[in-house]
Amino acid sequence: MNGAQILIKALEAEGVDTVFGYPGGAIMPVYDALVGTSLKHILVRHEQAAALAADGYARASGKVGVCLATSGPGATNLITGIANAHLDSVPMVAITGQVSSTLMGTDAFQEVDIFGISMPIVKHNFIIRQTSEIASTIHAAFELARSGRPGPVLVDLPKDVMSAVHEETTFAGGGMQHLPRPEARQLHIARDLIMDSAQPLIYAGGGVRIAQASKELRAFAEATGIPVVTTLQGLGAIPGHHPLNLGMLGMHGSKAANFAVQQCDLLICIGARFDDRVTGKLAEFAPNARVIHLDADPAEIGKLRQVACAIMGDIKVGLNFLHVRPEIDFWVKRCMVNKEKFAWDYDAPTETVYAPKFIKEMSDRSPDNTFIACDVGQHQMWVAQHYKFDSPNNHLTSGGLGTMGYGIPAAMGAQLAHPEATVVAVSGDGSILMNIQELATLKRYNIPIKIVLFDNKALGMVRQWQELFFAENYSEVDLSDNPDFVKVAEAFGIPAFRVERQDQVSEALEKMFNHQGPVLVHVLIDPKENVWPLVPPGKSNENMMEAKLKAV
Repeated sequence: MNGAQILIKALEAEGVDTVFGYPGGAIMPVYDALVGTSLKHILVRHEQAAALAADGYARASGKVGVCLATSGPGATNLITGIANAHLDSVPMVAITGQVSSTLMGTDAFQEVDIFGISMPIVKHNFIIRQTSEIASTIHAAFELARSGRPGPVLVDLPKDVMSAVHEETTFAGGGMQHLPRPEARQLHIARDLIMDSAQPLIYAGGGVRIAQASKELRAFAEATGIPVVTTLQGLGAIPGHHPLNLGMLGMHGSKAANFAVQQCDLLICIGARFDDRVTGKLAEFAPNARVIHLDADPAEIGKLRQVACAIMGDIKVGLNFLHVRPEIDFWVKRCMVNKEKFAWDYDAPTETVYAPKFIKEMSDRSPDNTFIACDVGQHQMWVAQHYKFDSPNNHLTSGGLGTMGYGIPAAMGAQLAHPEATVVAVSGDGSILMNIQELATLKRYNIPIKIVLFDNKALGMVRQWQELFFAENYSEVDLSDNPDFVKVAEAFGIPAFRVERQDQVSEALEKMFNHQGPVLVHVLIDPKENVWPLVPPGKSNENMMEAKLKAV
């Protein structure tokens, strides 16, 4: 076999069934070897979409996502998607073609140092110098990508190494990864801290999804009776309708969640990293709380907040051990009163579509096992606030990087990972134009995702900040010259229709969910609508702003 054939066999040995990519000169031997194999290759229309689709596939399936690109611009176009996976700890293997070994370093046609460019945003990267090293390197890349704290790994493959022949190759796909057990001493300290607390709170993040520990988290919450708040990436770690779930915390978190964090005396952090969008002013975040931190990555423990107890390793083991019942009835009642008092109000006095109400109704009507992939902007926060997720795997969103254009490619990846599921991409009129070319991919493969496009004729989140913090100096946020998105979708061969009034929403959702193929729903919303509440920059989480700048 030549090197490209060895690469394909190594991917098959790792259990890969779907890859996302775009061909070009340096990667051409791999595309030659793809023909007739078991791998399903999805031809995207931009390499960024290949990386983002691989990201969505990985999040939805729990497997390693795989993307391919040629050298030069093909490789650099993957960078945003690789960075996205890095910041959200998504397992991915990105394979790039490279100019022949003899030309490397000569500024050859379509040569860039993708090894150096990608170094800060990968767990590890490789340049393969010998054909005999391809199989072992691919297996090492997959093991690195999915082990410990997952993340992206890049493999750069020179064209001559792909073309050379090697006679004997051993293929050994990776098995299950086992995290170390937490120290018994730390587990006992944590139990004592929980029993001594009067106002404990669970703060759950994306690490719960990565560890596949949602069942254990729910059991822990129910055994202890401790209320739960979640990060953006932790949504669904405990079901959205669960009585102990106070909602998302942070900049656009619920009042009940943010007040609970600020008042708790023990914060049990599970797979979260004290991100700035969560903590607000870090020095005033949970000011009266001691911290128990459970995480697989020791680098996160103590990085931003001193902890009283560090539980490193398999968080499932930790959660299963901590089933104790503190005396916290008064605290729980207080949290539940706030949850009811500050429940969302969907009675907007308007005939136009109110985005939060649309999303709530979409949540109520969604079939079981619906996946939601979000772009970035106001709509992303509305989904986080108003859609009730039952599993963290079903919420795909760009948290750490905030990548506009993420929604449609990620939804494609999720749909290909779960062909029988319902997958909805929620986008905005700014975000959708970042990767709108992927409508061609949806049409080609008849990938039946449903696209909900909220259109406020503006870069809504930037406009909101300019309104609130930049004296209404609206600089470069006007999108009133948007194209007719219904006609754009139809030009790609995707059915589409428009929703302009609240009384059209129910019928529109029924039509969307009953449609068998891809479909776009163009939803017009008020350009002045903002996301509330909002914790202003530099403020602590109890200083939430509401409409008309009313502080609470």
